[in-house]
Amino acid sequence: MTEQSIIGVGKPCPICKKPSTIESRPFCSKRCKDIDLGRWFNGHYAIETDEDVNANDNMEM
Repeated sequence: MTEQSIIGVGKPCPICKKPSTIESRPFCSKRCKDIDLGRWFNGHYAIETDEDVNANDNMEM
């Protein structure tokens, strides 16, 4: 393994596909990091689960 493959530098940014940088990896810039964070906040990304979405509504406190 080369040093670049270990730290991920040079792999494409998941947002714009430019090479990533050490400072922003796996992204190429702060801008792409912020775009990705905004997508998480706005619900564009979701982690799948087997839990019932309404299960918490039925819990007693």
